[in-house]
Amino acid sequence: MPLVSRLGTTPVKGTALHHPQTVTVTDNGVLENRRFHLVDAQYRLYNGKQHGPLVRLTAEFDADSPHLRLRFPDRPSVEGRAADLGEAVCTDFYGRDVDGHLVEGPWSAALSDFVGEEVHLVAVDRPGDAVDVHPVTLISSATIEHLRRVTPDGGPLDHRRFRMLVEVDGCDVHEEDTWAGRRVRIGGATVHVVGPVPRCVVTNENPDSGVVDFNTLKAIVRYRGELATDLSTPVAHLPDNGAVILGMYATVEQPGEIALGDRVELLDETAVQPA
Repeated sequence: MPLVSRLGTTPVKGTALHHPQTVTVTDNGVLENRRFHLVDAQYRLYNGKQHGPLVRLTAEFDADSPHLRLRFPDRPSVEGRAADLGEAVCTDFYGRDVDGHLVEGPWSAALSDFVGEEVHLVAVDRPGDAVDVHPVTLISSATIEHLRRVTPDGGPLDHRRFRMLVEVDGCDVHEEDTWAGRRVRIGGATVHVVGPVPRCVVTNENPDSGVVDFNTLKAIVRYRGELATDLSTPVAHLPDNGAVILGMYATVEQPGEIALGDRVELLDETAVQPA
């Protein structure tokens, strides 16, 4: 039986992941996850694609206070109430508009100093909106381990490179791909698996330093983009649009709590086979 083996969230998009014991999934995902994001001077989305070392920052947020702390690797932490909001902004999240407000306080100045250019901290108006496309992402640990095994010098392929919400043990390699179009119960929540996650250059960055140290995208393409000659080999083609894919997106059908060790159960009988 597949079980939840790891959860990954962060209150500020692009910063270091936390690995909580439990998360509460709402209709719009995990509300503490990516509660804030950064924009540049032109109010365009700014994340690990623009500055990988953002992962060296640890963000801690208490929504009840609401209190935000940013821990920097080479300078004092910056913290305070994150309830004073300024100018309204609308950020383009890969073709999807996300409404928010600039956060008043010390954070934007400290972040600008850290990254070396003007950036602003934004609080989303609707918690859960600042994910890439869909509120839930999931991957099996077997898939990540397989990628390591088939990739020369694949040791650097730390699971954190993929920044997934849910990681599952007890699956076959790429078994999660067959869940496309199916409902899956994960602990107390039920999700509808939509399709594969296109990967970006952030996966090339070391999850501790943010420095590019491995061509993860090339490693995925090397074995997923080629026709399998051995039908027992778990290889799937890339989509027609050429996206580099690993892991799956899902939407939330039934909100609930997900905890480490929770069972992952398929609720639909019809499987969608990998392309």
